[in-house]
Amino acid sequence: MRIHCLQHVPFEDAANIALWAQRRGFSLTHGLMGEAPLPAHRDYDFLAIMGGPMNIYEHDRFPWLVEEKAFIRQAIDAGKIILGVCLGAQLISDVLGGPVTRNPHREIGWFPVRRTEAARRSPLAAWPDEVLAFHWHGDTFAIAPGARLLASSDACRHQAFLWGDRVVGLQFHIEYSRDSIERMIAHCSDELQPGPFVQSADALIPSDTMLARTTSLLENLLDALTQRQSP
Repeated sequence: MRIHCLQHVPFEDAANIALWAQRRGFSLTHGLMGEAPLPAHRDYDFLAIMGGPMNIYEHDRFPWLVEEKAFIRQAIDAGKIILGVCLGAQLISDVLGGPVTRNPHREIGWFPVRRTEAARRSPLAAWPDEVLAFHWHGDTFAIAPGARLLASSDACRHQAFLWGDRVVGLQFHIEYSRDSIERMIAHCSDELQPGPFVQSADALIPSDTMLARTTSLLENLLDALTQRQSP
């Protein structure tokens, strides 16, 4: 299995996806949008699209967003396995016809996510009905035509979706390590403004148990996606 990771900023990388790939004996390449060329679609099987602080419609500031969206559309049409996280999920949704808008609340911190009934017949099938996940977002995606809503939270109704049987979008982060969260605090602390779903910087740092649980969710999801498909 050949995995390629699209990054939007250096501090949001593949994190624990890279560790999972290493343990499974899969190859992982990555490129920073705007700096590295996009790969040929024949050169990867699984596309991981990471988060970033930009809005998906900021084409003037980040002109490579147009190229990235076209690339994602081609990857979908080519039948690739695709996982988008946060900004990555929003990009996928936009490409599929699900608009991205400002969420009623900024959601930053550790908050419960609840599965929908549809998630029981998805790559999230083995997850508990409620999980504690890390969030850092102000926008939200709509559920695109043909996609199924898989999870919701109190602050954000659309937390996860499945399109077809191999394209998954997650608004929340289960790929983050402790280092990932510390880098987010270092680079994006200006977003920690008071709100009903914004925790303090100290509260964002997870315990070992919290990280172990989210890493288990990540590995379960990635195993489900890769075992359901042939390279």
